[in-house]
Amino acid sequence: MSARKHTISVLVNDQPGVLQRVSGLFGRRGFNIESITVGSSEEAGLSRMVIVSTGDDRMLDQISKQLYKLIDVIRVVNISAQPMVAREVALIKVAAEPSQRPEVLGVVETFRASVVDIGPHSLIVQVIGAPDKIDAMAELLKPYGIQEFSRTGVTAMIRGAAQ
Repeated sequence: MSARKHTISVLVNDQPGVLQRVSGLFGRRGFNIESITVGSSEEAGLSRMVIVSTGDDRMLDQISKQLYKLIDVIRVVNISAQPMVAREVALIKVAAEPSQRPEVLGVVETFRASVVDIGPHSLIVQVIGAPDKIDAMAELLKPYGIQEFSRTGVTAMIRGAAQ
């Protein structure tokens, strides 16, 4: 079994300490969390965590079983096992003197991103999309000088009919 990325949706009670207990479970098992996003869900009093981790299918099965042992965990779904929509937001501050800006704006347009701030010597670009889109845009902006880079982590849903 080869290691691959897994995107897991975890529906939990909206209670203090739940995030710490869920993330601690991964750490105790020696599994790295590549990204984790947490926010309100469609049900009052419940939050949804979307966790991306790398491992084999056995690891995923073990994590799922352990998550269900936590009292505040309602449902665990391996989103990556089905067709899904995954998105991230990134803000990238790029060194851009006025003479370089047309080139940088060309990259921004290509990725359907947007400039959200213009400073005397830099631009802040917002890009929304799949993680590989953000990685590709960052790679093209590197030669200009990335001064700061911040990304939200993946949020995702299964495509199509409600599950």
